[in-house]
Amino acid sequence: MHKPLSSTASRLRAVLAAAALVFGTAALAGAPPSALVPPLPFVPMPAEVVRSDAGLRLAPGAVIAVPAGDRAARRVADTLATMALRDRGLRLLVRSGTRGDIVLRRDAASRTTDGAYQLDVAPGGVTLQAGSDAGLFYAGVSLWQLLTADGGQGAVTLPGLHIADRPRFGWRGLMLDVVRHFAPVDEVKALIDQMALHKLNVLHLHLSDDQGWRLEIKRYPELTRIGAWRTPPGGEPARYGGFYTQAQLRELVAYAAARHITLVPELDMPGHAQAVVAAYPKVGVDIGDGPGRNPRPAVSVDWGVNPYLYNADEATLRFVENVMDEVMAVFPSTFVHVGGDEAIKDQWKASPTVQARMRALGVTSEEALQSWFIGRIGRYLEKHGRRLIGWDEILEGGLPAGASVMSWRGTEGAVAAANQGHDVVLAPAGSLYLDNLQSARGDEPEGRLAQLPIEKVYTFDPMPAGLDAERARHVLGLEAALWTEYMPSRRQREHAIFPRIAALAEVAWSPASARDWSGFLPRLALQRARYLRQGVNAADSAFAVQFDVDGGEAAMLAAGQAPVRLSNQVGHGEIRYTLDGSEPTPMAPSLVARPGEPVVVALPARLRATAFDAAGQALAAVRERRFDVPALLARSSNELRACPNGEMGLRVPLRPDATDWAPVFNVNLMDACWIYPQARLDGVRAVSVDAGRLARNYGLAHDAVKVIQHPASTPEGELEVRQDDCAGPLLARLPLPPGTALETLTLTAALPPVAGTHDLCLRFTAPISGPLYAIDTARLLLTVPSTR
Repeated sequence: MHKPLSSTASRLRAVLAAAALVFGTAALAGAPPSALVPPLPFVPMPAEVVRSDAGLRLAPGAVIAVPAGDRAARRVADTLATMALRDRGLRLLVRSGTRGDIVLRRDAASRTTDGAYQLDVAPGGVTLQAGSDAGLFYAGVSLWQLLTADGGQGAVTLPGLHIADRPRFGWRGLMLDVVRHFAPVDEVKALIDQMALHKLNVLHLHLSDDQGWRLEIKRYPELTRIGAWRTPPGGEPARYGGFYTQAQLRELVAYAAARHITLVPELDMPGHAQAVVAAYPKVGVDIGDGPGRNPRPAVSVDWGVNPYLYNADEATLRFVENVMDEVMAVFPSTFVHVGGDEAIKDQWKASPTVQARMRALGVTSEEALQSWFIGRIGRYLEKHGRRLIGWDEILEGGLPAGASVMSWRGTEGAVAAANQGHDVVLAPAGSLYLDNLQSARGDEPEGRLAQLPIEKVYTFDPMPAGLDAERARHVLGLEAALWTEYMPSRRQREHAIFPRIAALAEVAWSPASARDWSGFLPRLALQRARYLRQGVNAADSAFAVQFDVDGGEAAMLAAGQAPVRLSNQVGHGEIRYTLDGSEPTPMAPSLVARPGEPVVVALPARLRATAFDAAGQALAAVRERRFDVPALLARSSNELRACPNGEMGLRVPLRPDATDWAPVFNVNLMDACWIYPQARLDGVRAVSVDAGRLARNYGLAHDAVKVIQHPASTPEGELEVRQDDCAGPLLARLPLPPGTALETLTLTAALPPVAGTHDLCLRFTAPISGPLYAIDTARLLLTVPSTR
């Protein structure tokens, strides 16, 4: 008998909640893991699910039946068979006809919603039916998720189910910035594959910016000959970058279309234009020196906001239109993204030629000139059957008719645009920018220190408040964005995308009523296990164990022991630990950390821990913390605080284009100053700091005047150590060695005897016209190291 999920959901949640009391979703007291109701393995969660008592066993040789002559259904069946063999070792046979263990059917009733489908699993077989090709494809994805739920091989027993599913939003997107760091074609294809398995359908490629131009334009070959390459700070490598040929992009477009994904190209304008101006200076601005005085900059190596703009003359507009002709010939997408963000207008204000152009156009402000510029391109695209979309700055100066808005500075831009009758896509930085770190952990790789944990992605509501039903129809959907300034390798990019893409998918696809954070967590654990089996470098930040010392390290040093609390970000899983450095396992001899109860750790100890699910599978890699005097007297970059009135905004690598993960440094671009909190100085005789000399490659625009220069005693500057705060007594001054090479340094100095526990201010006085200095680790020493 079928049981509606709505009638059983409360009982299922009660079972899982009861389990959570012991397991953090662990096993019920006295009950084996098999006593738990297994979570449905779907991400995203279908709109409607009905469970039944009787399921189906699929054995090797099971037949997938497809309607004769239905090529799209055949492609779905072939894809399903390929994935079942690859991921489960289960051989399925594809046959034309209406009888089989798995049957694909067309359903005219579901044609009204693109992507809608039904999936039934019963003792008599599996049925997938949909009206659209996309719906049939998504039905196949859901069946694949059932087949791979347990990670097993060979025959599989499927639960009895009836699913009626449809997407909530038509735009379910992900943006990949391939400008700051180039992603090869194979990597983009792998991302498309994963997007399809999450039922996402828009890949937005950010193809031009100050740091590079990434697509071949045959009429303007200098765009890739010059604009696609840069020399990183430090000169290594001498040539860094890359671009896609039009043939490669057509291949990607077709590859994505076969998986029901649209590629949307973005060329940023009128700002973020330094790479194009480097290639063709005449499209840039004659900065204050009259006509014909167009400087040729290098392709930028600076992250952030750079000053270069397109000018607004007819020749430049024709240049852009010619580029768009080739872009439209490669990308068949309805939408073309034109950026429009962060275009500081200093060059326009300084240019007599641009000012004369404004007067000729009757434009009274630079913001209005940007609106005119965007409107001109929008009309050109519209004439060719396309639609313009841009970041929400295109609202400033008046939104061109027919333009759509991608709202990244919160949701206000989306509300304003929708209320004006424009279509919108939600992509707010605080909820959907994947370059924000996933946790506060010290082992997170590079990125923005603003945190975007997976729960924040999951709880984001793409339908902003303040829109009535009529205006709400302008909300096309949502999109997460991965800006790659600090992610030069595929491994780092995958770490940032996965598993947060799972939360994104559920927000974009599932009805709001179907979303349930506590129910998502066990499915997320299953999904992360899938990623690892597929070789995807998915982050385990949500499940990784965190160690928090009650009273702090200074108190632990004084007492020789302290309570240590073990937890993880999502409160999920049974945490097991050891104190002798051995590997924690789901069985003895490891110990269980009870929720809310600290573990008393006596010095010295090597505490190792991880979390396990109900089946005894590790949810994250083992984390370790040593508790001894040297470790407790050291603070990593992540354990240091920003100085008062400052903020550590970025975690950056030693070299901008490094592909390894260490070392990384938390930095405040405006003030090279850190606080070592609560240092127990009794018996301390010296300080040793592992530091980094980094590139100061940041386009700060109008914020450059806010960078603080601390008074120096030598031409190269020094690292000062002050007691209590940055105005306190000077305890040590550690001279910086001369040079500008990007490298690690160890700075050591004796400290005068000081009793008690104090904060320490650590600040660099190096000239702000040179490299940026940062701290990897600061150590207090009980002896003064020998200088011999």
